[in-house]
Amino acid sequence: MTSTNPAESDPAPRPKRRSFSPEYKLRIVAEYDAAPKNEKGAVLRRERLYHSHVKEWRAARDAGALEKLVDQRTSPARPKKSAAETENEKLRRQVERLEKELARNKAALEVMGKASALLEMISEGAD
Repeated sequence: MTSTNPAESDPAPRPKRRSFSPEYKLRIVAEYDAAPKNEKGAVLRRERLYHSHVKEWRAARDAGALEKLVDQRTSPARPKKSAAETENEKLRRQVERLEKELARNKAALEVMGKASALLEMISEGAD
């Protein structure tokens, strides 16, 4: 039984999430705040950012939490899994799925065997 995985057939690589250094965030917030009202949008377009980025970074700066400006998803505090660990997890999930499928098939085979035996008993009784 083959399964089609759309991720395998997609030739485009998965896009990388952008990450911003704390220095960059502080520089952009300062530049955005210093820009005249009608030029703030130009700063965002040039840097391909959203207003929500600036709001979040400004709030962190004002709270005095420079360390909060570090992206927790990509920070060294959360180490990336090695290729072997990732492969092991994938294989464990596959084994678990296959074991469930095997148990289901065994149960179906057992039911088929009992039904076959019952039909044989009925046909012998009819003779």
